[in-house]
Amino acid sequence: MSALLEVEDLNAAYGASQALFGVSLAVKEGQALALMGRNGMGKTTTIACITRMMAARSGRISFAGHDLGRLPSHKAARLGLGLVPEGRRAFAGLTVRENLIAAARRGAWSFEKVCDLFPRLAERAGQRAETLSGGEQQMLVIGRALMTNPKLLILDEATEGLAPVVRAEIWAAIRALKSQGQSILVVDKSLRELSSVADDCVVLERGRDVWHGPPAALSGDLAQRYLGV
Repeated sequence: MSALLEVEDLNAAYGASQALFGVSLAVKEGQALALMGRNGMGKTTTIACITRMMAARSGRISFAGHDLGRLPSHKAARLGLGLVPEGRRAFAGLTVRENLIAAARRGAWSFEKVCDLFPRLAERAGQRAETLSGGEQQMLVIGRALMTNPKLLILDEATEGLAPVVRAEIWAAIRALKSQGQSILVVDKSLRELSSVADDCVVLERGRDVWHGPPAALSGDLAQRYLGV
């Protein structure tokens, strides 16, 4: 199985403060990879570098056979990177339908297919995004990313701060996407929920990738060491 995304020896900094120290990871076609770690360990910085929202200091990022190098973020996105950013960033003044159509690119995903995945969005199609609940906004942002027909769907803390029933609905959707062959890179803290989706995990600690392996092996003392509060 070929690697869709390869990150090798990634280093990044905010001014004089280095944030990533030689991070490496890979996502294969059809695979779900979990990027894990406590808060402030470099997960979102890694995502920002992959999506070219932030320039890396050094290292290599290869996606779908392309060296992302110094590509601007919009060109990286057009190669097939679909980002669901941390913090639910829907277009507040647009309706649900307008949010989804605005992101549409030619491919399998359509407004109707997104609504099949998230039926609540069909019910709210004419409402402005700013009137939706937090969970509905997150469904909308995931749907918007899918409307770009991504080769790799990147989810950065997609269920953080949501009610348990909504979290369960979103995780069910992520499992459905994985079963359909969607390649996924997911950032989250819940090992229990990630175990139902992820093929492999990469754990970051203080900007370094300190553990790679299947979620079933990340348990007990090991989980407490890297993920415990």
